[in-house]
Amino acid sequence: MHVLISLTVSESKRLIAKGVAAHEPVRRALQEGVVAVGSGSTNAYVIEELTGERIDKKTMVTGRTVPAGYSGPAITYTGEDVVLRQGTRIRGVKAAQYITEMGPGDVFMKGLNALNYERRQGAVLIGHPTGGTVGAVIGTIMARRIRFLHPAGLEKSVGADLAAVAERINGDAAGKGSTLWLVPGELFTEIEALAVLSGVTAVPAGAGGMGGAEGAIWLALFGTAEHLARAEQVLAAVRGEPPFVQG
Repeated sequence: MHVLISLTVSESKRLIAKGVAAHEPVRRALQEGVVAVGSGSTNAYVIEELTGERIDKKTMVTGRTVPAGYSGPAITYTGEDVVLRQGTRIRGVKAAQYITEMGPGDVFMKGLNALNYERRQGAVLIGHPTGGTVGAVIGTIMARRIRFLHPAGLEKSVGADLAAVAERINGDAAGKGSTLWLVPGELFTEIEALAVLSGVTAVPAGAGGMGGAEGAIWLALFGTAEHLARAEQVLAAVRGEPPFVQG
């Protein structure tokens, strides 16, 4: 049996964050090792779910896409990253800087600008001359077997083969704007969050909306009556999540 549901972008971000906090590798790292969470809009929700504290999420954003002529509240990376060692928060340190203290089984979280779920591809747009966060951590992550987790909503879905897109963009020496970097690691979307939190299998079935639901995703949830009832409770907890930027 199944049910069809929709989620706004902000509801998806809250759902993903709750799923990340309940994800077994994250829970294990919280008890035994290190969990590091840096900038990103979805990461801001993750920080709230891991710490139990509400923050000004607008202060955790680096790259951003806003409409032409945007005049809303400031969106700047002035907030504090979260690094938790055995559940204790280490203050005053950037997640990317703490990577040298991390090892196998630890978790480093970084969002995405694009994903192709069927191909299990995730990518980030790179505007920084040395590769930004990914450039700073990727070598250590790969060398030390650190778990690279990518909390990202299906709103970031791109239908094309991201490897082919990156090759075309990055290979154009006369090109302008950001490059595209495919990154290794584990995708963690609404699909994974619902599986972790309720046991259902979620299948994307539609997208889009209006009146504040722009970027919304439709999902068909498959499972037993018990699984679907659990999913209903999970969804009730994220319904009505305010937009990321208000006013």
